[in-house]
Amino acid sequence: MPQDRKSDLSKTRASDILGYDDLLLELKTKISNAQLRAALAVNKELTLLYWQIGRDILQRQQQQGWGAKVINRLAADLQKAFPEMKGFSRTNLMYMRAFAEAYPEEQIVQQLVRQIPWGHNVRIFRCC
Repeated sequence: MPQDRKSDLSKTRASDILGYDDLLLELKTKISNAQLRAALAVNKELTLLYWQIGRDILQRQQQQGWGAKVINRLAADLQKAFPEMKGFSRTNLMYMRAFAEAYPEEQIVQQLVRQIPWGHNVRIFRCC
């Protein structure tokens, strides 16, 4: 593009370009929607992971007679293995266990995670 044409384009206000404002609004909407879908997908996967962790803890405690102290050790070991992640405290592992105990069927959990974020489930377990 010739230099004169570039300088003319840079002097033009965005609102003077036919259809520019509409395109900008459309792109901003698409970006926002994609960000929301990504956040929901991450929330769904994390909630399913937390349920699976809780289910595994619950099953091991029932099958092998593990006590509550195992959860303390798991919390410390998981925090050490994944220092960049939050959410593996003893308290959170207990919430995960309670979550799996309250909803023993994975199919139900998959339906719930579309509707109830993990943080809401934690608040429910704090009340009970």
